[in-house]
Amino acid sequence: MAGSERTVVWFRRDLRIDDNPALAAAARDGVVLPVFIWCPADEGQFYPGRCSRWWLKQSLPHLSQSLESLGCPLVLIRAESTLEALLRCIDSVGATRLVYNHLYDPVSLVRDDKIKKELSALGISIQSFNGDLLYEPWEIYDDSGLAFTTFNMYWEKCMELPIDISPSLAPWKLVPAPGLESVRSCSVDDLGLESSKDEESSNALLRRAWSPGWRNAEKMLEEFVSHGLLEYSKHGMKVEGATTSLLSPYLHFGEVSVRKVYQLVRMQQIKWENEGTSEAEESIHFFMRSIGLREYSRYLCFNFPFTHEKSLLGNLKHYPWKVDEERFKSWRQGMTGYPLVDAGMRELWATGWTHNRIRVIISSFAVKFLLIPWTWGMKYFWDVLLDADLESDILGWQYISGSLPDGHELSRLDNPEVQGQKYDPDGVYVRTWIPELARMPTEWIHHPWDAPSCILEVAGVELGFNYPKPIVDLHIARECLDDSISTMWQLDTAEKLAELDGEVVEDNLSNIKTFDIPKVVLRETSPCALPIDQRVPHASSKDHNLKSKVLKASNRSSICVDMIRSSKMEATSSVANSPVSRKRSFCETAFHVPSYSSSAEVHSHIQDHGGSLVGPSRYLLQEAGRNCVDEVEDSSTADSGSSISRQRKAA
Repeated sequence: MAGSERTVVWFRRDLRIDDNPALAAAARDGVVLPVFIWCPADEGQFYPGRCSRWWLKQSLPHLSQSLESLGCPLVLIRAESTLEALLRCIDSVGATRLVYNHLYDPVSLVRDDKIKKELSALGISIQSFNGDLLYEPWEIYDDSGLAFTTFNMYWEKCMELPIDISPSLAPWKLVPAPGLESVRSCSVDDLGLESSKDEESSNALLRRAWSPGWRNAEKMLEEFVSHGLLEYSKHGMKVEGATTSLLSPYLHFGEVSVRKVYQLVRMQQIKWENEGTSEAEESIHFFMRSIGLREYSRYLCFNFPFTHEKSLLGNLKHYPWKVDEERFKSWRQGMTGYPLVDAGMRELWATGWTHNRIRVIISSFAVKFLLIPWTWGMKYFWDVLLDADLESDILGWQYISGSLPDGHELSRLDNPEVQGQKYDPDGVYVRTWIPELARMPTEWIHHPWDAPSCILEVAGVELGFNYPKPIVDLHIARECLDDSISTMWQLDTAEKLAELDGEVVEDNLSNIKTFDIPKVVLRETSPCALPIDQRVPHASSKDHNLKSKVLKASNRSSICVDMIRSSKMEATSSVANSPVSRKRSFCETAFHVPSYSSSAEVHSHIQDHGGSLVGPSRYLLQEAGRNCVDEVEDSSTADSGSSISRQRKAA
């Protein structure tokens, strides 16, 4: 033992023994008090959902058992204030130091900064470590010292820098701090992570499918590298079955370190190169790129901490989102009338999990077809996903909604029918999760509204009765999306005129009330069970009125507010310009980001005004002839099918 310093080790989302820099430093320097604090009040609107809390409940005993075998049990505390709980622990054992590993989401950044200031003022030494990333966010900037706003530029810069992949050695023994017995610890059940018997019964399906814990994470990683990595690039076209790495929940809770993932993949790459296995190159490339996407999600949250509630691009502040609670409920319940979308939403509801490709499709449908605010969708994903990861959710929803410089074009509208034929050609996935369509022939499974009446009758399908008609016609959705974009640009111009008169125009998203979606409780574990209704957010229409002076200053086009629910859709689509490559996201929730122009050019058009970025988006750059978008290497989020287009309307 190098010293006798008494140290409190604060576990958060780093629930592992191996390659845990904070734990290794504390064990090396003296006696330790490992502690995990559950403080619901600190989570605010991002209180973890049922599935995420179930995972945490299984992982904590696993970690506690490992720590106890090393000589020091894990102290579990449920508290009203994290700061007060830490102070009690420090006072109980006479600790002089607090160590922890970094977190980068907006909630943790604020909390950690407050705790660091308070404890430092009391003379407590604070030391934090990088236990989550290959590169710290403050290490990567362009030549002008500005943060990158496009993934390709960011990742190219990262690849130019050396990577320290030597993991921190796991301690072989821990010496408990004197006075540990005076610290009041509760059981994992007393933390209240499963709030009701209904939640416990709903989690039975999760227990059969997943094995949380850091040792299980290492087994899962080794299994994937040995047997799944070689075919990784080919699995992006399959939405049914276990075709992904399945590592995202383990990474979110820090049960395996990204350094170890990177190290094992590189070792396997060298082995394949020596064996002459050339087909592995594409899979390695996509997998390493998806690691970069996870890094980039933390990078964005750290450098632009407002992105959980506001778009990165300033012009999106004027986008006329449609605050339609009924449509939002239909989307959540998997009752939109589009089979692939509905299957994805029902699987998500039932299991807390769905393939990354499906996540792209259902989120794109919400913001492009239904014009639902992307912040609603992001919050819903946070509430129901097993691997809910705020940074990755932010990156994904901002990308899909066109809120990033290199995100999906705001005008892009992908055809769910074509996507279904592409990613579920035999209809296996749809039949699994939509029993109403189980007897539909494959020819009609992704567009039952076009099927002859005799086919529907034989299949037992009555549209509008046991399966809904399409919630919106493809071409009506195209018209409404174009009108909304036109309105956005007119309001953007009007704002500039209003600024000359000293007026300030608020972000449309700021007028949309925040809400908490009730946690999902399943009373059936069958994948064929229909979803149970949920409450929807309350929002009054007056909260969404745009500034009257801005409206007067802009001869805005009318927005389609009444979409046709039962219109018969024509099977028309045009092939999107962006090619599709077969890649999936490593973190399962991150979305692929295509390339864009230099960071310096983007920053020259973006100005930070009180937490929101104001300035022209990629569409103004296109008009100026400066769109430098490369070919999209889509995997998780580029072209998911054919897009529906029409002649561009004049502003």
